[in-house]
Amino acid sequence: MPENPPTGPTAAEVMTELAGLEDPRIRAVNEKHGDDHGVNLTKLRALAKRLRTQPELARRLWSTDDTAARLLGILICRPKTFERDELDAMLRESRTPKVHDWLVNYVVKKNPHAEELRVAWTADPDPVVASAGWALTTERVAKKPAGLDLPGLLATVESEMKDAPDRLQWAMNHCLAQIGIEHPEHRARAIAIGERLGVLKDYPTPPGCTSPYAPVWITEIARRQQEKAAPGNA
Repeated sequence: MPENPPTGPTAAEVMTELAGLEDPRIRAVNEKHGDDHGVNLTKLRALAKRLRTQPELARRLWSTDDTAARLLGILICRPKTFERDELDAMLRESRTPKVHDWLVNYVVKKNPHAEELRVAWTADPDPVVASAGWALTTERVAKKPAGLDLPGLLATVESEMKDAPDRLQWAMNHCLAQIGIEHPEHRARAIAIGERLGVLKDYPTPPGCTSPYAPVWITEIARRQQEKAAPGNA
């Protein structure tokens, strides 16, 4: 993605534009999920597309500690330019779920230090930091499982997920489901763990959506994959 010339907007000008996009109704909805901003994400992405990649502006927006500005900064940054310690500090500064999730998914996963951070974060005593490590582990389970101890991951989930804080529990549950979905040889054990623990069994799921309860999630996605792979459906 090409960069804008140095004559692009200043951080202050961008903050003014973000303030103009603030919608109290959107803020009220976001605050129910722990996010303190009122900017429509479609409009935020449109602004990022107009600004294009600007690493220095992205860092200045991050330094404002404003959620909408940090989300915008994530969208216009260059993920591979961040050092390991810089990303570690940024994750620990991520106060809201949306900033945390976008940082992990849009920046850390594309950074050369992702694996090193995955290992360190998964063992971190802070459950929010640990949830980022589990998110990165789930990514590896799906895309680069070679070298992962899948039985060991299942054992950890079985012993720790039930009593884990919400964000960490959610991340571990996602990893459990991904193991069951992507690795048929571990599917029965993953389903059995989910059934025994009962985590998210009663989670309210809208019609047409798949439940995050691991046994249901695994079974449904595996069924879809089998249907897609069946002769005549290619």
